[in-house]
Amino acid sequence: MGNKLKITLLKSPIGRPESHKRTLKALGLRRLNQTVVKEDNPSLRGMIQKVDYLLKVENVE
Repeated sequence: MGNKLKITLLKSPIGRPESHKRTLKALGLRRLNQTVVKEDNPSLRGMIQKVDYLLKVENVE
């Protein structure tokens, strides 16, 4: 019953640090403009914060 986040990959991970690429893979993002919906929790927020320059994040009710 918690909030959900809609996460979209907007920029390419090519040329980014390996840890950032692995974070995107853990989020389930593999292609540009791919969107996933995840439950909001502190660990997810930490992953988003690490690669926020590549993503667009929206709240879903």
